[in-house]
Amino acid sequence: MNTPTPPFMRQAVMDLEESRIREVANAGMGRPDVLAFWFGESDEVTPDIVRQAAINSMQKGETFYSHNLGLPELRQAVSDYMTALHGQTQAIGVERLAITSGGVNALMLAAQALIDAGDEVVAVTPVWPNLTAQALVMGANLKCVSLRPVAGQWQLDMAALKAAITPATRVLIVNSPNNPTGWTLSRAEQAEILAHCRSTGTWVLADEVYERLYYETDTANGCAPSFLDVAEPEDRLVVVHSFSKSFLMTGWRLGWLVMPTAMTPHMGKLIEFNTSCASVFTQKAGVVALHNTADITPRVVAHLKACRDTLVPLLQAVPGVQLAPAKGGMYAFFRLDGHPDAVATAKRLVAEAGLGLAPGEAFAPEAAGWLRWCFASKDLARLAQGVERLKTWLRQNPSAAV
Repeated sequence: MNTPTPPFMRQAVMDLEESRIREVANAGMGRPDVLAFWFGESDEVTPDIVRQAAINSMQKGETFYSHNLGLPELRQAVSDYMTALHGQTQAIGVERLAITSGGVNALMLAAQALIDAGDEVVAVTPVWPNLTAQALVMGANLKCVSLRPVAGQWQLDMAALKAAITPATRVLIVNSPNNPTGWTLSRAEQAEILAHCRSTGTWVLADEVYERLYYETDTANGCAPSFLDVAEPEDRLVVVHSFSKSFLMTGWRLGWLVMPTAMTPHMGKLIEFNTSCASVFTQKAGVVALHNTADITPRVVAHLKACRDTLVPLLQAVPGVQLAPAKGGMYAFFRLDGHPDAVATAKRLVAEAGLGLAPGEAFAPEAAGWLRWCFASKDLARLAQGVERLKTWLRQNPSAAV
């Protein structure tokens, strides 16, 4: 009788699904004829003043370890920045902040800090798959509450969410503005969610990396509503941020966490055992980025709004396309009638149309048949060219033969 070989890794890790986005992108990597809109980043390089700050730091020989929680000058710059945005009643001090090696690292650190194996975690989906995968890596029992599309606009069923969050729920994971749908919580909804989570003793892990990429005019601070606007400093709330999107710094891997003061020193220990610290020259670049926010971020947001307002009407004019303009983020999330398998459709669009999009199945099962188009393009003409390729392909493939 053969004895089964035990798994050589934790089963939770072996059970993780590979990225559906990468699955599609790998089919088109290296092809110069493909218009690639599959990854969540702009094709604009980081502003020169930020790049030069890193160069200057390296030339000074600043290539050594820093404090686990980050350089004091960067933590202070983040404190000033966050206080300007969300410190209407009290400052968001450095004692609540940790610098991380990217937003992904910040999210994983938060998961490690909050989630034990067997804990119940609720996530609002569709969502970037890393957020739910990290909970699964920690051995959580994951429950998903889905947004629902209405005329192409994804909306939250608040009653369903509150029903899912009980005293047994350790953590709620929510991303707003949302990747991929562009859905954005209102301040009233955030207050209602936070009040409910206080009553159940549930932590809120809020991914707010897209908060500055917000195109509505209903906030005085020029960004999306934040849980920090309605929370008390010691609430069970951890907010994740990144330099990637609003500072055009995706490849730099620099982010930060906002958390209750009592949590911060313990987060420093977790950082030590994960990455030790973010690189000094990267942090020095982050300081300069924050000091030049007024010159960098408004231009980035204005350009992305122009990208959205270029792409969305063109897509809405395509027969069989369902979508609504995103309130925030950098994505058009749309459905193609008659093409229910978005993974197969995305692969065919790469191979046959030279158009690279991300499949909805990457973000949640309920997003099957949807496609995500990152509209963060330096050249608006690329967006129009991509729509023409999609229209041509649809004329040749009008139904579900995918």
